[in-house]
Amino acid sequence: MEDLKHMRGDIEVNFIFINPDEMRAESLGCYGHPLVQTPNFDKLADDGVRFDQCHVTHTVCSPSRCSLLTGWHPHVGGHRSLWHLLKPDEPNLFKYLSDAGYDIIWYGKNDVFAPGTFKGVVTQTGGDVISQEDREKMRDGYKNAGNPFSEDDPMFYSFLYEEMNEYDETFDYVNVRKAIDYINSNPENPFMLYLPTAMPHCPYHAPKGYHDMYEPEDIPELRPVCEDGKPEYFDKIRTTRRLDELTDKQFKNINAKYLGMISYVDTIYGELMEALEEAGLMEDTAIFMFSDHGDWAGDYGLVEKWPSGLDDTLTRVPLIAKIPGGAKGHVVQDCVQHFDLMPTVLELAGIEPEHTIYARSLVPQLNGAEGDPDRAVFAEGGYNHPQDNWCFEGRETVQKALMDKTHIYYPKVKLQQDVPQTVCRSTMIRANDYKFIYRTDDINELYDLTKDPLELNNVCNNTEYREMQDKLEKRMLEWYIETADVPEWHNHPRGFEK
Repeated sequence: MEDLKHMRGDIEVNFIFINPDEMRAESLGCYGHPLVQTPNFDKLADDGVRFDQCHVTHTVCSPSRCSLLTGWHPHVGGHRSLWHLLKPDEPNLFKYLSDAGYDIIWYGKNDVFAPGTFKGVVTQTGGDVISQEDREKMRDGYKNAGNPFSEDDPMFYSFLYEEMNEYDETFDYVNVRKAIDYINSNPENPFMLYLPTAMPHCPYHAPKGYHDMYEPEDIPELRPVCEDGKPEYFDKIRTTRRLDELTDKQFKNINAKYLGMISYVDTIYGELMEALEEAGLMEDTAIFMFSDHGDWAGDYGLVEKWPSGLDDTLTRVPLIAKIPGGAKGHVVQDCVQHFDLMPTVLELAGIEPEHTIYARSLVPQLNGAEGDPDRAVFAEGGYNHPQDNWCFEGRETVQKALMDKTHIYYPKVKLQQDVPQTVCRSTMIRANDYKFIYRTDDINELYDLTKDPLELNNVCNNTEYREMQDKLEKRMLEWYIETADVPEWHNHPRGFEK
């Protein structure tokens, strides 16, 4: 332990990653939502630093989380689909911390590690400690909480489900309670506590007291349906899910349930914060709250997400951080990316990386510095037919069950199989109040975010914006070249010398 302290400059810092799934930034109180109640996340922002424009590198869980732990963009390691998880021979943040003497405590879902990657890295997972009684509780929480609509109802594929059971019977709450038990156990070693919750990932439903927390008529106006200037999947998702038959009130009801799930997640994480304070660990712990991507939740007349969707409702996520001795109430307005957490944590832990990292450390901003107004952020997604056929969801070899018409994901996987260009490879650059999206088999998109923050008017190929479009395309090309691969450190004749 003395060697560990010396390596980290005599500072021992614990880490907590709070990772709600599918939570977009604009749906939190501290990000300006006028209705939703998120007092615990708001307090974390008051006590720390809030990044107003944090964007993910991919809008699907697995590729996004692979980026988070490697500091790589998805194309660097080929982490483009749900199936390609981090392998043991790839670098990852948790391995760095484990090798430095940290206990890695993981309670929650896994959308990032291949099975062999856990060995020798993760100290404890929920599977190690959750009792049979807890498992039964989690099952009870979902009883009678399924799809209430018949197959011939236009709402059947809307993801709007029935109310769940009690507050303390969810998968997420059981895992948060296990995290609290761990905190109360007086941990001997420094730790990384990773808490990825399932909520507010759809289906849209929450426990009692949260499911009907918000009335549809109180929901602010959603982004309208876009008829022109959008890629083909906008229309195809609506028609294949019969969302084009729903009313504005029904979409607002979906959004209301989504907000209820967010308030529930805020509440259970609040219990964790309280336990951390009572255990005397708050001042020694760096806390990061973020998500891996967002959710349409009724905006544009859409639900859930899409593998090549790159609008702000999907790419912009909350990032709130509080570190020992860091700034309080600081807001960073300029763009950052959620995978910036990888080098940030390494710097705070005093660990030198041993692989090429394309993310940037946010330690200066966590100590009160401003951001970089000239920074561009990037996201990518999708896959092409026929060379990427194995990536398409709904393949009979691995997802045959999803091709059952009664499955909630049936329209999604069938659309990918029937109209593969709707999920083509796509890349986004967001810089200087403009967003440009290049698609291989569909229309490109360009938005002037100052005039059109809701991305309703695609001005791609408009002569007024031709110069800006050319600049963004050139910058995107330069980015691809700069991040095309990662040199192999371990075989370098000079070792790890930079």
